[in-house]
Amino acid sequence: MDLSSMIASLYNLIAQTTTTDSGGALNWLSEKFVAGGGFMWPILGCLVLGLAFALERLWTLTRSKTNTKKFIINVKRALDEGGIEGAKELCANTRGPVASVFHAGLLRADEGLEAAEKAIVAYGGIEMGFLERNMIWISTFIAIAPMLGFTGTVQGMITAFDSIKEAAQISPAIVADGISIALLTTLFGLVVAMILQVFYNYLVSVIDRLVGDMEEASVELIDALYEIHAKKA
Repeated sequence: MDLSSMIASLYNLIAQTTTTDSGGALNWLSEKFVAGGGFMWPILGCLVLGLAFALERLWTLTRSKTNTKKFIINVKRALDEGGIEGAKELCANTRGPVASVFHAGLLRADEGLEAAEKAIVAYGGIEMGFLERNMIWISTFIAIAPMLGFTGTVQGMITAFDSIKEAAQISPAIVADGISIALLTTLFGLVVAMILQVFYNYLVSVIDRLVGDMEEASVELIDALYEIHAKKA
């Protein structure tokens, strides 16, 4: 089989695929999944587990979002009206990493500005760890999915060459199964990696925004505590 014949065969396959009606898309996908061989299952597992971790992070990060500017204004008002105890109560009743960091700093405010600042920095690192939890698993599945696809490609090519060896000749029918496995596993592995990469990048952007809010808010809290200590002095 020469190169032009192989290209023509692939073109015919693509043409048949593009003419598939939308109602039969699911059947076509299931057929190609089965035709891809054993490596399709671990690739599917990467997609399912990766999406599960991504959705869990998305739900957690969505709950962690707060109106930082409004919260800072409320904390400053609480400090003016009820002192540190009033601000602590407000932070304790507010969810989100910014409120948690504020609460940690206010708990050490009586020990001085330096102690409060150290508490804010330390707890900020802890909150960042909570925000980034399970992100490593998403990136792991992004890396593993195409690797599994390429491994399936190698398996498919081995199958094709074994078929050629047994038949002692080259023809489209002989190598079709092996090449099909090689192409399908690569395709599915790359598609899974791309889907998970989109989720990963979005989650990273949300985490960066939350971390930026924490850092900015922490500076404003330290300034507010400094003003209180200056008045007392």
